[in-house]
Amino acid sequence: MNNFLIDTHVFLWLNFSPEKLAQNLLDQLQDRKNQVSVSVISFWEISLKYQLGKLSLSGILPDELLDSAKQMGIPVANLSPNEFASFFKLPSVDGHKDPFDRLIVWQCLMQNLTLVSTDSKFKDYIDLGLKVLI
Repeated sequence: MNNFLIDTHVFLWLNFSPEKLAQNLLDQLQDRKNQVSVSVISFWEISLKYQLGKLSLSGILPDELLDSAKQMGIPVANLSPNEFASFFKLPSVDGHKDPFDRLIVWQCLMQNLTLVSTDSKFKDYIDLGLKVLI
């Protein structure tokens, strides 16, 4: 069994464009032996980008995605105060400064989760112990 944390992009594609995800990735996410969750950070990212006009959600509002996650059987993974407070320990990797991505990486490291993403930049964190399914 794997404990997967899907990144924001994968979560949005599952909701709006699942055909954009590779079939082997979909198979892994749909395998009932695997636990799949989405980070609370993804909802912050979606809400902020929506508010700034950088993200369109095909006629729904960001807070409606919580119901969508629930309907898909994908729980929301929270971060503890300790995980937030210790975030400073995550080294910068190749100038990657996106705070949403970095918090999701930290969450995976702290909670021993495998990150599911379509973004190859996360491979740069493997040497720090990140498990990634791309």
